[in-house]
Amino acid sequence: MTTEFPRAIGKVATRELAANGYTTFDQLTKVSAKELLGIHGVGPKSIRILGEELAARGQSFAD
Repeated sequence: MTTEFPRAIGKVATRELAANGYTTFDQLTKVSAKELLGIHGVGPKSIRILGEELAARGQSFAD
C-alpha cells in the first residue's frame, strides 16, 4: 500500500499504519500520538519523525 510517510519511520510502522487506515498526513491530524503509539510497530521514533513532518506542514496530531 502506498503512503505519504517518509521511509525513515521504518517498513513495519508504515505497514501497520496503513493496515489501520492511515496513509496520509491529513489522516494523522485526526488521531493523537498516544493512540498511534498503541499500534504494534509504531514507536517513539516513528511518532517523532511524523510529528516533525506534520509541523513542517503546519499540522499536528490531534490532542
